[in-house]
Amino acid sequence: MTTTEMIWLGIGFFGQTIFFMRWVVQWIASERSAESRVPMAFWYMSLIGGLITLAYAVYRKDPVFIAGQSVGAFVYLRNLMLIRRTAPPAVTSDK
Repeated sequence: MTTTEMIWLGIGFFGQTIFFMRWVVQWIASERSAESRVPMAFWYMSLIGGLITLAYAVYRKDPVFIAGQSVGAFVYLRNLMLIRRTAPPAVTSDK
């Protein structure tokens, strides 16, 4: 295995780790509130992990993986946009 291939393998595993850890974040948030919760961090980790994994899939030229991660990235981005749009306005201090 070449150095380039090893680096890309590391990138792929890093993306998958971030993508997996989003479930841990969601689980902890749900346990803390004693009900199902999907925190903002879940969507950011989904987007970041998905994009890193997409880069790895493009490097590997895997059309199935590319298609899945591409669609996912749009869904995660759209959820972040919807959450931001419906979030209450920030409180500002006029001193």
